[in-house]
Amino acid sequence: MKKTKPIQKLLAANRSEIAIRIFRAANELGLRTVAIYSQEDRLALHRFKADEAYQIGAGKGPVEAYLDIPGIIALAKEKDVDAIHPGYGFLSENPALARACDKARITFIGPSPELLELLGDKTAARRLAASAGVPVLPGTEKPVKSTSEAHKIAQEIGYPVIVKAAMGGGGRGMRVVHDAAQLDALLEEAQAKRDLLSAMRLSFWKSTCLGRGIWKFKS
Repeated sequence: MKKTKPIQKLLAANRSEIAIRIFRAANELGLRTVAIYSQEDRLALHRFKADEAYQIGAGKGPVEAYLDIPGIIALAKEKDVDAIHPGYGFLSENPALARACDKARITFIGPSPELLELLGDKTAARRLAASAGVPVLPGTEKPVKSTSEAHKIAQEIGYPVIVKAAMGGGGRGMRVVHDAAQLDALLEEAQAKRDLLSAMRLSFWKSTCLGRGIWKFKS
């Protein structure tokens, strides 16, 4: 088993209330905390809740700044950070961050890169669940590549459906489509958000309503 050094300083690779919750837990464990923030978040509360705070992603947008893996790792090494907690969303499902932490001898608080590769791709995760005998609702086994294919699949599955980036995104880009008339516009919205987050593909999920909530199931 690979030995890891004791954690004394932890960096939260996230923002706002997610980072604050990480800092609260770290404080209870007696750890020193490090916040990162984009230019747009320079006055955000999470910056002032950590023991140290540093701007990340200079010249990048408010989302892209938190996705700057080389910048985050470089900062962590410069500031003698022992561990990185990704929170949820942003880089939490990106195996590249876990792998970069391992290479830099920084503890990644989360699953292994191998597991993230299996479950970060929602289509692969669905296939894995099905192969393990876990019941899954109807959906796409492979990424959807065209509008015409999207209409055909949605018709076969039955509305409502959910369009979702197959890779990560923390729920951003997810769109509930209630009928065929909405599909083109919502597909374009999901595509635009997917491109922003550098996700690779789109997929379809069957949407079912339970009570007052909409539950999403990846296909």
